[in-house]
Amino acid sequence: MMAHEQHSVLEPGTRDDEEHPPPRATATGKAPRPGRRWLVPLLVVVLLGQMAAAMVTTAVQQTPTIDEPIYVATAADYLHEHRVRLNPEHPPLGKLVVAAGVAIAGPHVDTSYKGDQSRFGRHLLYESGNDPWRLMFWARLPMIVLTLLFGLVVFAFARELAGAAAGLAALALYAFSPDVIAQGSLATLDVPAAGFVLTSAWLLWRARRRPRLYVPWAGVALGAGLATKMNVLPVVPVLLALAAWSVWRAGSGDRRRTLVRAATAALVVGAAAVAVVWTSYLAVDPWLRWSPGQQVPAVHGLKGLIVQLLPFPEAYRDGMRIQFGLEDYPWQGFLFGHLYTGSRWYYLPAALLVKTPLGMLALWAAGAVVVVAVRRLRPAAPYVLVPAGVLLAAAMTGARDFGTRYAIFVPMFLAVAAGCVLAVRWRWAPLVTGALVLFVAVSSLRTFPYYLPYSNEAFGGPVKTHLRLHDSNVDWGQDLGRLADRLHERYRGQRIWLVYKGSGVPSYYGIDASDPRKAPPRQVRGLLVVSDSAVAKAQGRLAALIDSSHPIDEVGHSITIYRR
Repeated sequence: MMAHEQHSVLEPGTRDDEEHPPPRATATGKAPRPGRRWLVPLLVVVLLGQMAAAMVTTAVQQTPTIDEPIYVATAADYLHEHRVRLNPEHPPLGKLVVAAGVAIAGPHVDTSYKGDQSRFGRHLLYESGNDPWRLMFWARLPMIVLTLLFGLVVFAFARELAGAAAGLAALALYAFSPDVIAQGSLATLDVPAAGFVLTSAWLLWRARRRPRLYVPWAGVALGAGLATKMNVLPVVPVLLALAAWSVWRAGSGDRRRTLVRAATAALVVGAAAVAVVWTSYLAVDPWLRWSPGQQVPAVHGLKGLIVQLLPFPEAYRDGMRIQFGLEDYPWQGFLFGHLYTGSRWYYLPAALLVKTPLGMLALWAAGAVVVVAVRRLRPAAPYVLVPAGVLLAAAMTGARDFGTRYAIFVPMFLAVAAGCVLAVRWRWAPLVTGALVLFVAVSSLRTFPYYLPYSNEAFGGPVKTHLRLHDSNVDWGQDLGRLADRLHERYRGQRIWLVYKGSGVPSYYGIDASDPRKAPPRQVRGLLVVSDSAVAKAQGRLAALIDSSHPIDEVGHSITIYRR
């Protein structure tokens, strides 16, 4: 970032050098020596390089998770049919990103297949002559690239607030976050939606100095989030207000004119966001043909009114109606060994407590306090803390307690806040921050390449996560290929009884197994293999079989092998 692009809106009685460090300053306010200017870019490359290696390794080794075949099949359908038909509950942009990789893979697509989106996904991967390993890698690769680019946003945001060292600390927390690595290596929508919101908040912060340049781009970034996943909607009022506030603080002179400009900025952000949503649908189908391929539930009351008033395509609004219908379904949750129906408002905070490295939790808390307490950082608090807080509060009201992926924006925004700890001019701050970042890195590297079932040391590490959480926190169907290798290496020729939770097809990977729930218990002899999500929810016959079996092995910390 060039010095003239850095911005500061001064509070009364403050000087510019108190609000922001000098150009390219470190956390201590000292500019790096001319011979060391290469050091910061080099460290950025190293941090993102290790993150890329972790995500690519994960993408290569994991079989499709539960949601991925739907998104990949939808992307392939976009490329061949140019219509919004499948997966209307999510807007198209994220799947268009996936489509970039699918286009390179060039799979055969049976457009005459009449099954629903889940069956169509399995049909594309396993029944159409395609190589699922190759197709899934290319589908995941664009998301990996996008995740790395969001890392640059984290670095730039924290650097502008508190210097280069803060930017590196923030990037390190982001790059070593097990949740971000796990979700960023998948062809899913959570990371891109959160990353676009973070980018919009950063651009609005920059708009305090150059509103004409950054306000429209902030609207584009917000629109990209809205066009990726609908859970971004609760943050729209926050970002519109921040757009107006940025322009108001940047203004001078006539207050009435400044007020008009502030209101105009909010309108520009909103209009740009709406335009991006429409563009994403037009990119799939220029004629905007829409005929729901599934029943769209009626939504009444305030929710129905909000849906009806949204200035988005009918397909988007029907997708929202489908989402509201899903919220009414009696989903099962699992938290700290307790299986329940419905949701718990504290589920996401509790799950984040389990699945976040301990050093990261400490730096998040310290960073949030510093951003609020330190005078020259306080203006950034609404841009860093409020969007994440609003999105987390909205997610906590959801009906699906399935995983921290619904709060993936937390490690992104709070990484920026954590980097600001280095703005505190206490002698011990760099040492403690460095030690905590190193602790995070070690904890993250120790879980390689099993990032999805990660939990921190206080809760026993990845091997114990299944005792406290389920679904995408632990077992999302990602280890079917690893299970096939384990059975071939150690248990060749033995009878296999399998309860697998996922979208993969066991027989494709050479697993010849039967369902133990469909046979008399006395006949279930040999190896009983059960996904840990199924173990968490086991009842009736399956629970009895598990209780009367002896665990002898595990695969990827997500599948348990029992001997009977």
